Amino acid sequence: MRSLPLSCALVLAALPAFAQSPPAAGSLLVSAPELAVILKQPGVVVIHVAERPAVYEEGHIPGARFLRYGDFAIEGPDGLGSELPSADVAKKVFEAVGVSDDSRVVLYAQSPVIAARAFFTLDALGHRRVAVLDGGLGAWRAAKLALETGAAPAPAHGSFTPKLNASRVADAAFIQQQMAASRIALVDVRPDPEFFGTDGGMGGRHAPGHIAGARQLTWNSLVDSDGKFLPTPQLKQRLEAAGAAASRPVVSYCMVGMRASVVYLVARQLGYDARLYDGSIVDWSKRKLPVVTK
Repeated sequence: MRSLPLSCALVLAALPAFAQSPPAAGSLLVSAPELAVILKQPGVVVIHVAERPAVYEEGHIPGARFLRYGDFAIEGPDGLGSELPSADVAKKVFEAVGVSDDSRVVLYAQSPVIAARAFFTLDALGHRRVAVLDGGLGAWRAAKLALETGAAPAPAHGSFTPKLNASRVADAAFIQQQMAASRIALVDVRPDPEFFGTDGGMGGRHAPGHIAGARQLTWNSLVDSDGKFLPTPQLKQRLEAAGAAASRPVVSYCMVGMRASVVYLVARQLGYDARLYDGSIVDWSKRKLPVVTK
C-alpha cells in the first residue's frame, strides 16, 4: 500500500483551530477535517463503499477498509434489488471489515447515495455509532488530505450483533394504513419522469407514477454540486416543504430503496422519526397497488 505525498499531519497543522475539533456528538455527518482528527483513534472504523475493488485501490483514505456495495445491498427472495440483508449475512459482511458493536463507523463513497444506503443498513440493523463523511472522497481530496493506493490489507475481524430495528423500515401495509389517517410524511425522492410516470415506469420495470399522497423531494436537491449536504436550515426547510413534522414519521421511497436512503439520512440527521420503504415502488407495483400520475 502506498501513501501519496501529502501527510494528514501537515494538513491538520495548516487548518484553522476551529476545524481541528472532533465531530459533534450525535452528528451523522462528519467533515473531512473532523474525520482527519479522529482517523487514528482506537475503535474508529472508516469504510470505503464501492462496487469494485479497483475504485478503492485507485485512492482511499488511509486505513479505510473496502466494502463492496452488493455484499450488503442484496437481491431479495422476491427478486427485489438493493434489499436489507439478513442478520446472518450482515454479521459476516460487516465483521469482515472490522465493525464491532462499539465501533465508531464512518462511511464514505463516491456517491452520497451509496454512502447513505450503507448508513441505512447499519442504522436499521441497530448499530448506534454510524456517520457519513460529508462530500465523500471528493471532500477529502478537496481538503488536500492524504490518500493511500493499492489493495486493502485484511483487517482484524469485528464482533457485530445485528438486530433489525423495525421502526426504521416501512412496508406497503404500513404505508397504506398510515396514509389513510395522514400519520406519515410520505416522500418520493425520484425526478419528474419517474414521479409523474412519463418514463413509462422506467420502461415497464414498475407501474408508472407515484403513491397517492406522496410529496416529491428529489434526493439530489439535498446536496450541492460537490456532493456535500446543504446547510441544516436549507435541509430542514426542504423536508418541511415535503411534509416533515415532529409529530409524524418521514417515510422515503424511490424505485428499490437506494436513492431514498439520502432522504432517510437527512431526516435522521435533523432528528425526525425516519423510515425507508425498502423495495419502494417496485415492491408496491408487484403488489398491484394503485399509483397516480398527477
